[in-house]
Parts: sequence; C-alpha cells; structure tokens
Amino acid sequence: MNRSIISKQKGLGPGLPTAVTEALGQSEPFLEFQERLSRVAPVNRPVLLIGERGTGKELAAARLHYLSYRWQAPMVALNCSALSPSLIESELFGFEKGAFTGALQRRIGRFESADRGTLFLDEIGSIPLEVQEKILRVVEYNAFERVGSSESVEVDVRIIAATNADLSDLAGKKLFKQDLLDRLSFEVLFLPPLRERKEDIPLLAGHFAGRMALDLGWKEIPVFSDEAVGTLENHAWPGNIRELKNVVERAVYRSDSAIITDIDLRPFDSPYERRPSSVQQEGSRGEIEAPDPKALLRLPLKTAVWELKRTMLETALRAAKYNQKNAARILGLTYHQFRGLYRQYKASNNSKDSA
Repeated sequence: MNRSIISKQKGLGPGLPTAVTEALGQSEPFLEFQERLSRVAPVNRPVLLIGERGTGKELAAARLHYLSYRWQAPMVALNCSALSPSLIESELFGFEKGAFTGALQRRIGRFESADRGTLFLDEIGSIPLEVQEKILRVVEYNAFERVGSSESVEVDVRIIAATNADLSDLAGKKLFKQDLLDRLSFEVLFLPPLRERKEDIPLLAGHFAGRMALDLGWKEIPVFSDEAVGTLENHAWPGNIRELKNVVERAVYRSDSAIITDIDLRPFDSPYERRPSSVQQEGSRGEIEAPDPKALLRLPLKTAVWELKRTMLETALRAAKYNQKNAARILGLTYHQFRGLYRQYKASNNSKDSA
C-alpha cells in the first residue's frame, strides 16, 4: 500500500505519522508483508508479529495501529523483556494504594492507558505464566483487576504482540500458555529479514544516508559508490535494518565527500583486536618493513616521521592486499584512525603529482 492510498484512507495529509511513511521497500517479501499487514490492520483482533532482532517489529505494530480504526486513540508500548517478572504485572494492570511496599497511591497500568487504542507487547515470550493468565482474561472478557484490588476494570484494547522466540516451542515446554497463544494469533505476520530483501538495501541505505546528511547539515545528498553498494548488498545483516542504519550513518559521518566509498561493517573498533606489528592474512603473514634508520637520520625530524608513516602504510596495504580494514589492524589502528592517515597519504601523493 503506497503513501497516497494510506493518506486517502485516513484523511491525513502532511501530518501522516512517521511510523506509516517510513516502511520502505520494493522487494517481493516486503510487499507481501505490507499487503498482509494492511489487510489485517482494520480488523479488531490481536496480531502476533514474529521476526529477528532489528527487523522493525515496533514499526510494524505502529503501522497496524495507524491503519486501524483506533488510529486517533493512544498506542501504548511495553518491552516485556526490560522488566523483572515482579514488575510486569503492576506495569500492565496498575495497582492500588498500599498494594505493596512503596505503593503510596493508585497507579493505572498500560491496559488502562491504552483504553480504546492499541497495546503493543514486545518480547511477549518473556512474560511470566501467572501474568499471561491475566492477559488472557483481558483478551477474552475485556476486564481485569488492579494489583491489590478485587474491583473489575473494563477496557477496550487491541493487543499487538511481538517476539523473536518460538512461542509454539515455549508452549510445548509449558513456558507459554497455549490458550493465550491461540487467542493472540488471530493473524501471525512474519517480518522478512534483511538478507531476504536485498533489493531494498540500496533504497534503505539512501534513506538513512539522506537523514544523516540532514542531521550533519550537509547541502549535498550522499551517493554510494558501486563498491560500497556491493559491500552493503553482500553482507548477511544479522542485526537487520537496525544494523544497516548504524553502518550507513557511520559511513556518512566519516566521509569527507558526498560520495560514500568506505563501509565499515564492524559494530565498533575494539582496542583488544589491535595487533601492533603483524597479522595473519589469509594463510600468509605480512610483516611491516622498516625503512633504513641511517637514511632517516639524514632527514629533518618531521620528514623522517612522515617517511616512516608512509612506508608502514604502504607495506601494511600490500600485506592486506589493499583491504583497508585489515591494513588498519596490521598497524594497530582503528579504522577511523587509519582513514585519517590514508587521507594524509593521498594528499601527499597528489601534491607530488601536481608538482
């Protein structure tokens, strides 16, 4: 469903929620997922979202909400894995004054906050069984009791749940209530991982790069080189869209021009991975070649230092078969530090050529 169709359905103009407009893709798996999502969105029944980390389950939940008839009511989210089992019940259902130590006044829970709207339960597989029982009661009877109260509270809430766990397996092990799984899975939507959406990678990368450039105050729109696009498309993306976003934003931030050529796929530069002298390279060992000390002594100190850096840089590049990330490891540098040295090296060579 494209943006114009969504806007027509909701009567929304430029204020269309970000959650609705930011789902980008043109691959077959993505389009099939969006079609199924759009079809179930207006149906007032629970939906279960299943997908790997970083596939955009919260974004999908928000789209379900904003494409439903509840779109003007609240959408309330709770990451169930972020709370201890003892806190989840009071967080979901609220509590009465004096219900436990520290309960100084009544507090409403997420179900009441989401009344007439949508409650998104992320990582629902981590909810304790006793709390699952109370959630099942809300799904079946639209009512519950706050912690420390026997008074029934009625709510009208649509539940959207998400997980990357195998709930059927958990139910078989008696770690998840089968009755609740049956009620939540009116429709089960599987979010395709990014490795199955390779056609969408350049589109998503361009989107994230443009937003990062805007944040940095760039006047030019970033463009990826063919080599950079190939690197992005050939990566497995275990962290999916979240990982792609981080990699692209880092590449834009580190680039000296609007043409993005270098893609660093490592999550961070760890000092524990640095090797100060040499590194094994695909079965062969590349050693750093030191220049003649006597020759260096005949040069001014600044020139001698630069000659040493240049020689070590060129030797490391040859040993790494001109893979800059591996060359950085040989020199014991982070990739960012290596890029700074390499830019100086290129500038020095360019000045010699122009002379």
